[in-house]
Amino acid sequence: MAQAAHARIACMIGNQSTVKHGFDVGCMPALPDQSRIDRLFNRVSWRIVPFLCLSVFVAYIDRVNVSFAKLQMNGELHLSEAAYGLGAGLFFLGYILFEIPSNLALQKTGARVWLARIMITWGLATALMWFVSGATSFCLLRFVLGVAEAGFVPGALFYLGQWLPARKRGRVIALFMVGMPLSSVIASPLSGAILAYMSGFAGVSGWRWLFFIEALPPVLLGVWALAFLPDHNRAVPWLSEEERHIIKNEIEKEQDKIENDDHSLLSVFTDKNIWLIGFIDGAILLLLYTVAFWFPSMLHARGITNPMTIGFITVLPHLCAVVSMLVNGWHSDKSGERVWHVAIPAILAAVFLSLATIPSLSLSLLVACVVVANACVLAALPPFWCIPTQYLEGGKAAPGLALATSIANTAGFFSTSAVGFALQLTGSIGGVMLTFAGIMMIAVCGVFFLPKGSKNFSKK
Repeated sequence: MAQAAHARIACMIGNQSTVKHGFDVGCMPALPDQSRIDRLFNRVSWRIVPFLCLSVFVAYIDRVNVSFAKLQMNGELHLSEAAYGLGAGLFFLGYILFEIPSNLALQKTGARVWLARIMITWGLATALMWFVSGATSFCLLRFVLGVAEAGFVPGALFYLGQWLPARKRGRVIALFMVGMPLSSVIASPLSGAILAYMSGFAGVSGWRWLFFIEALPPVLLGVWALAFLPDHNRAVPWLSEEERHIIKNEIEKEQDKIENDDHSLLSVFTDKNIWLIGFIDGAILLLLYTVAFWFPSMLHARGITNPMTIGFITVLPHLCAVVSMLVNGWHSDKSGERVWHVAIPAILAAVFLSLATIPSLSLSLLVACVVVANACVLAALPPFWCIPTQYLEGGKAAPGLALATSIANTAGFFSTSAVGFALQLTGSIGGVMLTFAGIMMIAVCGVFFLPKGSKNFSKK
């Protein structure tokens, strides 16, 4: 199949004429050179990655803006720390339960329609947070938000795999996932400003305005996606027929090398590598969501009560993470190595998160430790997600990525719930953070047991 595609591509590229073994192959010159292929994939990346990056940007805002709403909401609604932690975590329960069904639906309907549906419904679910009146409605609507957003990240990764070969995904996934910390760079001061200046506007609390205002972008993006996001199998005006064949051939060449022909749903659930991928990603998310959901509260507990000040300090970990993700993703692609580009930043993240638990630490040192830990844990994500997107191809890709992210997102549920209950019972989260750091160190060992073919790849 790959050879036939090569022949078709070659036929379109040149005009040299040769007769060999009795066959006229005049329409089959040399295959396109690597520099031309690279330029093509760079052009494809600029067409689809900015939209995906912006989508992750708004998704992460709607996922963690509750950490700022908490500064006003808990007092107004008399929510305990445990109730807040449970509600924050129930997002992930809804996300987990509907992750695989969502990605199976994506395969049936196509990425354009389904990703648009996800964005529109999670925007509407975020807007419904306006009506929260107590612990029960808070927990229920957080669960609904998780259901609405389920399948977005693995669906987007699956979509990338339809357009780009594995060797091109490191920097692209870094750009895609940089939307997570970048969202906090902008949303943290924005959320602080909404709480500070919209509180009492039209007789409504600032935290309700926070949810309503930040619900609008995903709805608008979803409508745009429905109209303009290209399906991988549909002709687009910015690609010639020849270029579409080149893309198809490059993807098929990789899939031909994969020695995994069993694409049944049962084979996905029994694949130990998928469970290992989910566990490692879950360990990363334990650290990530501890910072995302609780860092504003940690600052508040240290005596910083102004929402704007908290917003600007919260920018620092995420601003550094933007740089660390891009640099680590770029260097991973350049060197052709994935494993150590995951292991080293993950180890550093665990070390600095552990240092942040020292009770006598000054505020400036606490912020410094959190900044480094967050930058390192996010730096590990782009090269890490290159491994499963290379290992999982074809019919196994969408359900495999969905199962892995479902396993990983159990960390989101347990981390937020555990921290909430720890604060409720002991007034401290130091023990929980040390536990999470220990789990991270165990997960680092697992990176070295992922499929050998995923550790390195050809840069050619």
